[in-house]
Amino acid sequence: MDTLVDASPGTGVTAALRRLYFLRFAFAAVWAGLLFATADSLTPLSGALLVIYPLFDVACAVVDVRSAKADDGPVRHLYLNIALSALTGVGLAVAATSGIPAVLRVWGVWAVTAGVVQLLVGAARRRLGGQWAMIASGGISTLAGASFFAQAGKDDASLGSLAGYAFLGGIFFLVSAPRRGRAPTPASPGGGPGTPRAPPAGHD
Repeated sequence: MDTLVDASPGTGVTAALRRLYFLRFAFAAVWAGLLFATADSLTPLSGALLVIYPLFDVACAVVDVRSAKADDGPVRHLYLNIALSALTGVGLAVAATSGIPAVLRVWGVWAVTAGVVQLLVGAARRRLGGQWAMIASGGISTLAGASFFAQAGKDDASLGSLAGYAFLGGIFFLVSAPRRGRAPTPASPGGGPGTPRAPPAGHD
């Protein structure tokens, strides 16, 4: 879950963020492909993939924190993201020993929590304009999390939906990466789970 950043990034920060977005897409695409190939059962590979995903999110959030600090931007929501992702990594490690339904429920909690945070932030800052990406992403994340809970109760529960969810998040970064080379405007969309940050006015 990314957050909003105040101030226009410098050239170095912009290039670093653009590379990070492309990296996040590539990681999501590879991760989704590997998980989808083993979606019907929990194997050592799929178990490791489940834990790696939120840990990678933590690492990316740390890079985002450094970029935000370099721009004198707010980092509160990035720290929240780090905490949520780290807790999810631990939760998934435990859930993987119990079966696919437990994994879907833990991931569902993560998706719903992140989505609700995005919706609240996007709604609170809608007067700034350009919050559609955050609100849309938050809504998608919340609905996806609820669907994971529903799938966990079915006999044919699979990890395939998690692969699709991760890949969709990667698409957000791929589409937004080129925007890092453009001058930001007050109407630029904010960030959220699976979507990059943008620079609306106002500090947290």
